[in-house]
Amino acid sequence: RKNVEDFTGPRERSDLGFVTFDITADILNGKNGLQTFWNKSTLKLFFIFDWNVKQLFLYLSAEYSTKNNALNQVVLWDKIMLRGDNPRLSLKDMKSKYFFFDDGNGLKGNRNITLTLSWNVVPNAGILPLVTGSGHVSVPFPDTYETTKSY
Repeated sequence: RKNVEDFTGPRERSDLGFVTFDITADILNGKNGLQTFWNKSTLKLFFIFDWNVKQLFLYLSAEYSTKNNALNQVVLWDKIMLRGDNPRLSLKDMKSKYFFFDDGNGLKGNRNITLTLSWNVVPNAGILPLVTGSGHVSVPFPDTYETTKSY
């Protein structure tokens, strides 16, 4: 985590979080997991691909609260899984695909940043349901800013 100038809003400094994570998922057998380099946890997901599922839009989100906002949600990573793709994911040492910016200093020392793997089912016909995994991982962020390590 670093404190950097945020050019998207007022001329203030904002926290930028860096997360490295592992995701293991066996969609056909319903065995899935989400791990970070801080904690390890297993997500129990349901059997997903059936006759009406064309593809899945998987995404990893972070959710946390700060003194300025009761709820903050940030998408860190995503992937499209097509029908016929290998349903076994084994992603190691993944870095977030999108910036993890807070609109202030809400990441420094935050002890409850929750990572959740969710997905949208894209059917051949019918509604587009949003599904959230039945597990999650909560990770603490450090109390000091990192200045020497590169991401």
